[in-house]
Amino acid sequence: MKKVLFVATVVKTHIMEFHIPYLKMFKEMGWETAVAARNDYENPADCVIPYCDTYYNIPFERNPLKPGNLKAYQRLKKVIDEGGYDIIHCHTPVGAMLTRLAAKQARKCGTKVFYTAHGFHFYKGAPAINWLLYYPVEKWLSRYTDVLITINKEDYKRAKNFKARKVYYVPGVGIDLEKFQTTEEIHEENRKWLCSEFDIPSDATILLSVGEVNKNKNHRVVIEALGRLKRKDIYYVICGRGPLSNEYKRLSGKYEIENQVILTGYRTDVVAFYKASDVFVFPSFREGLPVAVMEAMASGLPVIATKIRGSSDLIQNGKNGVLVSPTDVKRFASAIDAMRCTTNRKIIAKNNEQDARSYDIIRILSIYRKIYEENA
Repeated sequence: MKKVLFVATVVKTHIMEFHIPYLKMFKEMGWETAVAARNDYENPADCVIPYCDTYYNIPFERNPLKPGNLKAYQRLKKVIDEGGYDIIHCHTPVGAMLTRLAAKQARKCGTKVFYTAHGFHFYKGAPAINWLLYYPVEKWLSRYTDVLITINKEDYKRAKNFKARKVYYVPGVGIDLEKFQTTEEIHEENRKWLCSEFDIPSDATILLSVGEVNKNKNHRVVIEALGRLKRKDIYYVICGRGPLSNEYKRLSGKYEIENQVILTGYRTDVVAFYKASDVFVFPSFREGLPVAVMEAMASGLPVIATKIRGSSDLIQNGKNGVLVSPTDVKRFASAIDAMRCTTNRKIIAKNNEQDARSYDIIRILSIYRKIYEENA
């Protein structure tokens, strides 16, 4: 029986969000599965990972310079040295860095190390400090990588110049199309629920964003665009939690739209929000290949996104959405205003439903399975 170890910085917001279908696939292939990641559940007892034979709670820190990562490295190295794994597949910057260092000896014994880069921190337009800190580290660590998988075209082009034995491009981690597909009846049913739950007028245009409320996700530009529009029939729902929630509430009050900007906090039922909304807005400064945009596409939502790496892979300007500069408040306002037109939304939504098929989890899993079989 072959053995595989999945490594990421945290369980709840990474392993559980993205990798359960992969663990399931390995179990169906007859492999023994293990996961090494920090238990980031509020109640540690809630950390139950499906299709995982063995779980190792490794105290990774998100900041690579935190001294706690030395302890994490020591624990992880012991797990790897004693595990006899055929494949170690690592994710997230810190988890991947420590894994590739800890697995140097295991590779000499035949273990293959895979790394999926979910979006390099260095990219076209990135701050100079990102290039100075992250680029040389990733390039150096690539020599300890048997298979490097990138999820957007910009990263793939750059990674081909690294020292990894093989470099692949796979368009994302995949989404469950069936879960997000929406009919007119389903949309109306969910819309009634959303309007009732958050006191939204039934004839309002509902914008939706899904993601952590932080500086990178850049919800501020949408709030400022709504303040510029001064329309009372547009409501903005943000599903997520983060350090800027209170600041955005104050900003909404400044523009006198506090009743139109709804911060729901962390939600486990985001599918219902996709199926109830009219337009998806994704104003990030940096992404790899955003799952939230794929989910919106699969739900038949038109998308207003920023013209950045990853989002530009998914959205073709004018065909299945609109691409805007992350700081262009005026352009965001005009794009939002144009999307109030039902005809525009329906045409774009139809294109998105078709384009989303490329990111179906079944298709993506088949690509990954072939890569595993070729390199195990």
